[in-house]
Amino acid sequence: MPIAAIYASLAALLLLGLSIRVIRLRREYRVGVGSGGQQALSLAIRAQANFTEYAPLILLLLALAESLGAPAWLLHAAGILLLASRVVHAIGLSGSPGRSPGRFYGTLLSFLLLLGLAALNLALALAASAG
Repeated sequence: MPIAAIYASLAALLLLGLSIRVIRLRREYRVGVGSGGQQALSLAIRAQANFTEYAPLILLLLALAESLGAPAWLLHAAGILLLASRVVHAIGLSGSPGRSPGRFYGTLLSFLLLLGLAALNLALALAASAG
């Protein structure tokens, strides 16, 4: 599954960047656990956690779709959207604890990816099982 491997690897690098940001802020604010009441750290923790809540399942669906023979262009589009949605969300969340276009569009894209990849996998799996 080379396409899934590409996007899983890029997602791992993005998670590493989000994690390093949390570590840097923990050191800056001298906070070992939690956010210590520091808003910037709290937002960085949420951006990292939100990534880990959505990216793994989307990547699994991407890999399953690839194994079921989904078109390469569609898999690449989904992988690019995954990375874009998570970057946009992290930027939006890092800037403000309230509403922001980045949070809204990052979440919307993630939801659409979950729905689209779930539907694609169901269609491909049903077609293969009928086959």
